[in-house]
Amino acid sequence: MRILVTGGSGFVGRFVCEDLLGRGHEVVASIRSPAAARRLPAGVSGIHVAPLGPDTEWRPALRDVQAVVHLAGLAHVLRGAPDEAYDLANTQGTVRLARQASDAGVRRFVFVSTVKGHGEGSPGRALEASDPVHPGDAYAASKARAEEALLAQHGRGGMSVAIVRPPLVYGPGVKANFRRMMEMVARGVPLPLGSVRNRRSLVSVWNLCDFVFACLSSPHAPGRAWLVSDDEDVSTPDLLRRLGVALGRPARVFPFPPSILRAVLAGIGMGPEFEKISESLFVNVEPARRELGWQPRLTLAEGLARTVAARG
Repeated sequence: MRILVTGGSGFVGRFVCEDLLGRGHEVVASIRSPAAARRLPAGVSGIHVAPLGPDTEWRPALRDVQAVVHLAGLAHVLRGAPDEAYDLANTQGTVRLARQASDAGVRRFVFVSTVKGHGEGSPGRALEASDPVHPGDAYAASKARAEEALLAQHGRGGMSVAIVRPPLVYGPGVKANFRRMMEMVARGVPLPLGSVRNRRSLVSVWNLCDFVFACLSSPHAPGRAWLVSDDEDVSTPDLLRRLGVALGRPARVFPFPPSILRAVLAGIGMGPEFEKISESLFVNVEPARRELGWQPRLTLAEGLARTVAARG
């Protein structure tokens, strides 16, 4: 197939492009600047497209394309972005792309969304894709609205739609909390997180690529949303220790009352960061195993080892 990957120069996009190329597909990636073009993997064609929004012109990029993997969007880590900006890019921009893709004869549209549409935590059990959606911020809400609009378009013009809701994605180039934790373990920083008792799902970028391809190729994927992970949930202190193993040095994790730590961090404006790493958020991937025949390519230990090895 000829496949358009939006956001192909980003953290996940570069791996998706490489994975699809390795499977023998022709890959074209939307880019916004010459610098983004230089970040594309060798063999991927870049085509300039204006920033994602309700008026973006996608038709040149969609020419002769059979499938779209939509990764581009306004990221949740962008501080200070107004709520309207998320709606314009992530909701209206996605709907615009899907409509033009359908008109162009695209047969399969895979939208990589976020598990955060379900909120910031699990309801005392593994999340299911059929669980209610109650996003906790403008980013997640914009993705959830885009999902709803896309599923309403499923089948329009013969184009099928599949939604992927990953949890935290890690791999070479990962940023935010995961990167900070990895660097602190590498430096031997003492971390007062040993008493945190939570359960988190993660997915390596390699397992996510595998899953995206499953959604592109399986006849059972379209028309619904899917949850994905490495299928090996861990607590935050356990993740830190596993990072230590991958780094070849012990994680200096020690016990400390979470209630006190929460209060201290809230007092210095870091309450939301603590909640993100201390709450439970884990997902059930059994439907993907059973209905798509998918299983993770790498274990959590293998994914962490690859991530650390590429750290530089």
